[in-house]
Amino acid sequence: MKFHLAINLERTRADMDMDSVQRHTLEMVQLADAAGFETVWAAEHHAIEMTIAPNPFQLLTWWACNTNDIRLGCGVANASYWHPINLAGEAALLDLISGGRLELGLGSGAYQREFDRMRPGLKQTDSWQYMQEMLPLVRQLWQGDVEHDGQFWQFPKATACPKPVQQNVPLWVAARAPITFDYAVANRCNVMTWPLTKGMDEAEQYKLRLDEAMAKTDGSFRPQFAMMRHTSLYANENDRQAALDAVRYNLSQFGNLMMKAGDVVNGFPDPIPLEKLEGNVFVDPAMLEENLMFGSPQSVIEKLKQYQALGVESYIYYASMGLGHEQQKRSFKLFRDEVMPAFG
Repeated sequence: MKFHLAINLERTRADMDMDSVQRHTLEMVQLADAAGFETVWAAEHHAIEMTIAPNPFQLLTWWACNTNDIRLGCGVANASYWHPINLAGEAALLDLISGGRLELGLGSGAYQREFDRMRPGLKQTDSWQYMQEMLPLVRQLWQGDVEHDGQFWQFPKATACPKPVQQNVPLWVAARAPITFDYAVANRCNVMTWPLTKGMDEAEQYKLRLDEAMAKTDGSFRPQFAMMRHTSLYANENDRQAALDAVRYNLSQFGNLMMKAGDVVNGFPDPIPLEKLEGNVFVDPAMLEENLMFGSPQSVIEKLKQYQALGVESYIYYASMGLGHEQQKRSFKLFRDEVMPAFG
């Protein structure tokens, strides 16, 4: 099993110093690089402090210049917010600067609130169409001149400048719905999934959708299958309670954004009552501890072996959930020192 890190520039309070946030984020990326993690992922989000990522390529270029080996994943760019020529050029420039470490992920976005500001009039449920038009265009622009007359973009002959260092940049699609799995496999893209706070049965559903998508092809391409989970390892009750408190508060803000159920003031989403989230994301502490990658190193090893048996090839350690910086580092070091050796 390969290990990836997903981490955000994350502020949970207005009095948090932005310089300490950026230092912590870079330190975590450097820890992952030194530990042999395969990839680090940066998201794209706008106008929220819990995920400060207005341009994932800027974040990844910063990390590229401060790491040695770890690959750099855009996870993911929202296709509807970009022009294809712009996206192809930004991504290729990162590949050039990093010496060929780019992993490009495209997706359809998560928050309607964000679309209301970045793409007014577009429903989040319709945004997959932009991703499906964007993805083959980026590949074509990396090869040379192309002109395009599509549903969402039209432009005369142009190409991406610069070109990627890699001949075949790995492309990823964030997938949950069957149609997205089908598209990813048919277009020779790797697949990343996130069961949010749901249990193993949700992960099994994603694997089934991948298998069904594979059955519709000639089998000449098998995507990498990655799965992301909130992750926190702890060795004492204080850290355990802090992790559960942090993720529950984070979920209360996440639920606000997903359901437009509260206000966002100066970039900070108001938390909404956790009982409003039942049926959307599970928030019961015992269930969270069971479903998420929470627990002692041994319990995390046992959970990871279930994912490995399911066919998950890459596990994405999601570090950002409002947890204190020092506790994030303690968790990561427990994972590095006690969990990773169990997987060779």
